[in-house]
Amino acid sequence: MDGQKWSLGIISLAFLFITCSSAELLIQQVKGGRGTEFNSSYSIEANLGVTRVLRDERPSSKIVTIAGYSVIKGRGEPYESSVFEAAGYKWRLVLYVTGNQNDGGNGYISLYVRMEETESLPYGWEVNVDLKLFVHNPKQHKYLAVTDGLVKRFDAAKKEWGFGQLIALSTFENTNEGYIVQDTCSFGAEILIVKPAEQQEKVTFISNPPDNVFTWKILRFSTLEDKFYYSDDFLVGDRYWRLGFNPKGDGGGRPHALPIFLFAQGFRPNAVATNTWGAVNLRLKNQRSSNHRQIYSAAWYPIRSGYGVGVNNIILLADLKDTSKGYLVNDAIIFEAEMVKISVTNIVPV
Repeated sequence: MDGQKWSLGIISLAFLFITCSSAELLIQQVKGGRGTEFNSSYSIEANLGVTRVLRDERPSSKIVTIAGYSVIKGRGEPYESSVFEAAGYKWRLVLYVTGNQNDGGNGYISLYVRMEETESLPYGWEVNVDLKLFVHNPKQHKYLAVTDGLVKRFDAAKKEWGFGQLIALSTFENTNEGYIVQDTCSFGAEILIVKPAEQQEKVTFISNPPDNVFTWKILRFSTLEDKFYYSDDFLVGDRYWRLGFNPKGDGGGRPHALPIFLFAQGFRPNAVATNTWGAVNLRLKNQRSSNHRQIYSAAWYPIRSGYGVGVNNIILLADLKDTSKGYLVNDAIIFEAEMVKISVTNIVPV
C-alpha cells in the first residue's frame, strides 16, 4: 500500500580566558569566537550554585589576554577592558587579579561584565543575560567556564555582574594547573540575551469534535482488485483524513481477513502543522442490525501524509461473504470512522 501504516497490534543547549607570557605588560583584546555546537566539556567542580566546566570552545563574546601577568600580580586595582559589543549592547570586562575584596574575592581572581553606554536606552530598561565567564587553560587546550545558572538582570541600578570567586589564586598561579604559561593568561566572557517568549504552542485535545463521523460505502466489492483502495479525504479538526483497505487482505491477516486503516493526510489552510493525536472508532457496518464490527485506535500521527493506523482483521473474509450475517449486502460494504478525540495546535500568547 502507499504510505506507511501500522497495525494496532504493533503500535505503540561568557568567556574570559587568561594567558601570561613575559616581564613586559602586553594586553591583547580579542573579540568574537567560534560556535559551541559540538561541546565535549566536562564538569570539574560544582558547589554553592556555581558550576565550573572545562570545554573546548572559545567564549563567543570577548577574550582578554595578558602577556606579562607577573607585572600586575598582586595589584589591587582592577583592569577594565575596552568596550565591546555583544548581543546588541555595549560591555566591558572588569578583572581583579587579587580579587574584589568587596565581593568575597580575597584569595581569588574576580571577574565581571559591566554594561556601558546605557544613556540611549529607554527609561526603565532592563536586559536579562545568561552569563558565562572564562579562564583559559593552555595546558589542557580548554577553557574553564564559570556560571551559576541564574539569569542576570542588568538595569540602571545594577549594571555589573560577575563572580568574586572566579578561580582560587592557589589554583590559578599553580604552574602544574596550566592556567599561566610563559607568564601569559587569558580570560573571556559569553553573553547571551534571555528574551522571554511571547508566544507558546498550545496542544488541545477535543472530544467528539464537529463532523466527526465519516461513512464510506464501497460498491461492487466482488470486483475489486488486490490493491489498496482509499476513500475521499474528510476534514476533522485541523487535518484531513481518509480510510483505506485492501479487499484481498493485508499483513498478517492476508488472505483470510479484511483490513481497515485510518490515514492522516494534509492540514487545512493556516493550520499549525504538528503531530496530530487521532482516536477513532473504526467500524464495518452491519447493514441489517446494530451488530457492527468495531475496533478502537489511538495514535500520534506524524506531520507527513500517508501514515495509517488500523487493523489487519476487522472481519474474516468468510464471515464477510456470508450474506446472512449482514455485512456484505448487494455486493456492497460500509466502513465508518468516528473520530472520538483529536488534537488541535494553536500559537497563543503566553
